[in-house]
Amino acid sequence: MSLSVANLAVEHGRVRAVWDVSFDMAAGEKVGLLGANGAGKSTVMGAIIGIYPAVEGTISWEGKTRNSLPVRDRVSQGVALVPEGRWLFPAMTVQENIEMGCYPKSTRAKINQGLEHVFFLFPILKEKANQPAGQLSGGQQQMVAIGRALISWPRMLLLDEPFSGVAPLIANEIIQTLETISREGVSILMVEQNIYRAFSFVNRAYVVENGRVAAAGTKDELLNDPDFSRKFLGLS
Repeated sequence: MSLSVANLAVEHGRVRAVWDVSFDMAAGEKVGLLGANGAGKSTVMGAIIGIYPAVEGTISWEGKTRNSLPVRDRVSQGVALVPEGRWLFPAMTVQENIEMGCYPKSTRAKINQGLEHVFFLFPILKEKANQPAGQLSGGQQQMVAIGRALISWPRMLLLDEPFSGVAPLIANEIIQTLETISREGVSILMVEQNIYRAFSFVNRAYVVENGRVAAAGTKDELLNDPDFSRKFLGLS
């Protein structure tokens, strides 16, 4: 699924969190939104899924503007968000948490097929399917959150800080699974503060600074940009 965000502005109450963000991604691409904490990256993701309304600009996919769609319709059309912090129900089982993502009517008939797909991608979740999600490690909980998004059979997956609180070995395992998901044709947009971790997965990235896109390019283009290195890598 292709995505186009043009001149996006978003406000939280009377505070403008995003001023002017524009970027595009083609169907099947792996793209990063990079930048410091508080730059507006998560707000952009929330606007794409419909949590935050756009006060200016447009959000389009497959050539059609989707600004007015409620969240449920965006999910039904193939967009799914893995939120920062995971937002699981700790007392519910792993399987129950995953099934919570299957609320669009179009996917309820395929719930068993969806579960099989998630358990194929994350075999450890099948072993722990009947355990409370709150008993899992941070990395395993992140797998549950990704599985909850995948059970809706998205064509575009939004990942907000997917490696926060995840051990490096598990993060590498998750990246390998995301590569599999990408090869299945799912477009992936990833918010990440760890520049090197992001570039171990995405093909190119946009850098958000103070609610605006400050730079864009491939891994090599950005890492060889002195201004980018000074601001975001601490290199002089």
